Amino acid sequence: MSIRPMKEGDWEAVAEIYAEGIATGYATFEHQIPTYQNWNNSHLKTCRLVAEQNGFILGWAALSPVSGRCVYGGVAEVSIYIGASTRGRGIGNALFSQLIKESEKEGYWTLQSGIFPENEASIKLHEKVGFRYLGKREKIGKTVQGEWKDNLLFERRSKTVGK
Repeated sequence: MSIRPMKEGDWEAVAEIYAEGIATGYATFEHQIPTYQNWNNSHLKTCRLVAEQNGFILGWAALSPVSGRCVYGGVAEVSIYIGASTRGRGIGNALFSQLIKESEKEGYWTLQSGIFPENEASIKLHEKVGFRYLGKREKIGKTVQGEWKDNLLFERRSKTVGK
């Protein structure tokens, strides 16, 4: 397996993995897959990665800005998705480790994630790579099924950037 920068040509495979996350009901508040153009416009142009093996995309990770205000220029929100058939093989850890390195090269001092309480695998992964639990946002959004859901807020502060 290799971790490499995401290319526009990866979008079909990335979107399929994203759709699998939506289908779980506890990976995102998104109701449908955006077009590549919309996804591209809402994510940072750097720090976009895919895990690939034998020409197949196994998972992806990317960052989104948390605010347009310049004081938050070093803070980004994480998206990380692993294909349903390849979960539990260390792909998330490999992607996250590289994403953290890339984010620090780009000057990001804080990464944050909102995670559904039921998404225990994501919580464990975030804790494994150094994120800490900050608190719970109660009934912050509706799922595709129309259910109001809580979201747990996690963050990771860089040990090298923003000191």
